[in-house]
Amino acid sequence: MPTEILMPALSPTMEEGTLAKWLVKEGDEVASGDILAEIETDKATMEFEAVDEGTIGKILIEEGSDGVKVNTPIAVLLEEGESADDIDSAAPAKEEKPQAEEAPKAAEAETPEAGYGRGATDANDAPTKSDAKAPAAPKDDKGGRIFASPLARRIAADKGLDLTQIEGSGPRGRIVKADVESAQPTAAKADSPAAAKDAAPVTQPAPAGPSSDAVRKMYEDREVEEVKLDGMRKTIAARLTEAKQTVPHFYLRRDIQIDALLSFRSDLNKQLEARGVKLSVNDFIIKACALALQSVPDANAVWAGDRILKLKPSDVAVAVAIEGGLFTPVLQDADTKSLSTLSAQMKDLATRARDRKLAPHEYQGGSFAISNLGMFGIDNFDAVINPPHGAILAVGAGVKKPIIGKDGEITAATVMSVTLSVDHRVIDGALGAQLLNAIVENLENPMIMLA
Repeated sequence: MPTEILMPALSPTMEEGTLAKWLVKEGDEVASGDILAEIETDKATMEFEAVDEGTIGKILIEEGSDGVKVNTPIAVLLEEGESADDIDSAAPAKEEKPQAEEAPKAAEAETPEAGYGRGATDANDAPTKSDAKAPAAPKDDKGGRIFASPLARRIAADKGLDLTQIEGSGPRGRIVKADVESAQPTAAKADSPAAAKDAAPVTQPAPAGPSSDAVRKMYEDREVEEVKLDGMRKTIAARLTEAKQTVPHFYLRRDIQIDALLSFRSDLNKQLEARGVKLSVNDFIIKACALALQSVPDANAVWAGDRILKLKPSDVAVAVAIEGGLFTPVLQDADTKSLSTLSAQMKDLATRARDRKLAPHEYQGGSFAISNLGMFGIDNFDAVINPPHGAILAVGAGVKKPIIGKDGEITAATVMSVTLSVDHRVIDGALGAQLLNAIVENLENPMIMLA
């Protein structure tokens, strides 16, 4: 049988992507490791390599297609001795699920290993010992078989879910583990014994706002430009909505006098000029936060659903604005790196972020983030926490202000306003205050950051 090439999951959170460009055409021979296509995820454009050797028999998804779900067949690979006449059986089903009599018995044990590019949604759906007791494959109202993995059927039975009400995301619409885990108990049949016993009333979430059709109607007599949401904007919208709805934010604010920092930075840049190094204020902020996380280790933590994970290294994420969205590349082990090293790495990450060339491991992880809008003249603002981080520091511009000195005299100083947004599930008020105090101490006394 020809092998289906499936839409790969190129990051742990990827659910769909855009097949930006095919680098092969039908009839081309490919070997393992050859680049087949360029695929746009919500964050980057990445190359997709062949796993097996063979001939591209048919391209199923045209380049430029967006919203292609992970595990969707995108092409068919022919092995030696196979021809285009064998492809029909490998083409994805488009309309109805195959009827029971048309499905071979072997399909019961079928797993995504028949193709490649298998993603995280199916990674645990291979049959296991526990799947041996999975319920028999159900049928729809017309007697047609509903394709679901053994593990998905077992989970559905445990949760009292009606598989006829669940849309599968696996190959050929196959229902997989992720589909039943994300399904609501209200999808269960009313006469299901498991549903009657286990299903609890489900509170429906409040509407997020008027529907898209209703909004369009509001402005039907106005001149508007409709901007289609790309994968990045959809992800940003979903994650920030989740953050504001589920993360209990509280905010701590401080003014930081940075005249000593500006003077110290100027002196260092003069000495580093011959090496082509120019430190920014943001480089010092990254270092100050990284060292503060080491000084207050209980705050170097993330929320993991049923527990808190405390990190040993200081992995600091920094928000980078790009066209149509933002990235938060992560500077790992920032507490152990010199200012010049942090500066070089940040410049490299920011450049590749704007080109959407970051690999997933470069923008995932970390326990803490920095969002600096000072260069845009913003005095202060409140940033939204990026789950699962425990906190994010919003940094405003340094502004000359009158202050009262130690002896009561009025003088001028450059003051930078910062706001620490904190996840109260991870960090309590006093602990958050300790963390912010440590950051302020580092920035107002920059020499200690070199100790």
